[in-house]
Amino acid sequence: MAFKWTEVKVKKLAKLWNKNIPAREIAEKLGEGITRNAVIGKANRLGLNETKKDSKPSEINNSDTMFDLKIKGCRWPFGDPGTEEFRFCGKPQVLGKPYCAEHCMLAYRKKELK
Repeated sequence: MAFKWTEVKVKKLAKLWNKNIPAREIAEKLGEGITRNAVIGKANRLGLNETKKDSKPSEINNSDTMFDLKIKGCRWPFGDPGTEEFRFCGKPQVLGKPYCAEHCMLAYRKKELK
């Protein structure tokens, strides 16, 4: 039986998603058999994954090298590290992870069962 999204559940999903809470935790908080995949699917349909068209990766200080760079935001790289245009995402990190929620979904995937 498919889960029925209520207005209350959708508002709670959006609130938690905007706080960069992982989809698995959102599913647990919403309860009623909602899965991580259901949360991700609904977030996509609501446009919560869309980035602003004018948003750009965070600027980094050109004096910092890759070895002493202390990034407070998402460390997902954009571009070729050998060029001046190389940047990092810079969005708020998920607690305990080097990436934002969107890039955590790309970086951390469970092995698929065969």
